Amino acid sequence: MQRLDLFNPELPDFQFVLMVTALCTSDLETMNVPPSVREIVFNRCWALMHESPTPAKGQERVLDLKHSNEITLEALVHVIRQTFEEHGFVELTWDHPPSEPSRESTPEARPLVERLQQWNPPS
Repeated sequence: MQRLDLFNPELPDFQFVLMVTALCTSDLETMNVPPSVREIVFNRCWALMHESPTPAKGQERVLDLKHSNEITLEALVHVIRQTFEEHGFVELTWDHPPSEPSRESTPEARPLVERLQQWNPPS
């Protein structure tokens, strides 16, 4: 069982937001948060960064944080924590082993992937 304490995640804000939004858009059935709450969290994060409606297709439901700044990250972290807490969650749990990437990173995403690997190098 994997766990993420929402109020003490021991992750940089950037990585925390990426991880939580990825979990919110996943189809994990073993997560302790129902899909309806996960959708609310993602939709609120999307609304902070976009004027357009949230995409309906799952593969398009990805936040692009490349051009975000510290204020944006702080706002996203606040929205994530507040929304989960409103629904009674202070920790996320799920039972799913880490998996290999399902596709190659785009050239634009490679610098981001490399930065993330510096925080959490592959085993």
